[in-house]
Amino acid sequence: MSSQIKIALIDDEQLILEGVKMLLSNEKNISVCLTSDNGPDFIESLEKLTPTEFPDIALVDVQMKPMNGFELVEVLKEKYPDLKIIILSSHYKTSILGYMVKLGVSAFLPKNSNKKTFIEAITMVDKNGVFFTAEDHQMLFTYMNSSAKKNSLFEIADELSEREKDVVKLICQEFTNNEIGEKLFISPRTVESHRQRILEKIGAKNTVGIVIYAIVNNIYSLEKI
Repeated sequence: MSSQIKIALIDDEQLILEGVKMLLSNEKNISVCLTSDNGPDFIESLEKLTPTEFPDIALVDVQMKPMNGFELVEVLKEKYPDLKIIILSSHYKTSILGYMVKLGVSAFLPKNSNKKTFIEAITMVDKNGVFFTAEDHQMLFTYMNSSAKKNSLFEIADELSEREKDVVKLICQEFTNNEIGEKLFISPRTVESHRQRILEKIGAKNTVGIVIYAIVNNIYSLEKI
């Protein structure tokens, strides 16, 4: 985690772009490194950035043209799986919650969120990879009450072993492969093998997916985040 959180903003409303950029300009540990008013241009701009210029988090609007936020997230997660994404929307996200979680989105924020929540979301996503408000928490668990929806969210061929669950818990606490290896008395290479196997088993694309899977299945407590 760098000393300053680099943010990219993608929204087709210029006033939103300028407003969010101005709001974040007052935060010493946050900087806006890239803005764009459409998905294709944003993807093209990302390709030109050096690793030191690359954003840590992308704030993505849902309702854009010619590429909407959902389409953009799919492309970004395929090309840049480690890029953390916060969805910004004028409409709250009950109907898209499961879909976005499966893609590995880190947080969902209504555009009418207050500044405190907005800054907290960015900070926590940078630190932990995921941010849920109390309302998100309730929505997620209500959504998961349906076994059919749970199965569609995480298509698990095999249940996780106890050792894999141990690895998941430590991943959620942000330990590195080396640190996990030391705690479990296994090699970092074995930890990486477990990590890849876990991703394959739960159908997640990245660490964010592992964290959400752990929360959904009560392997890791949301209150610890």
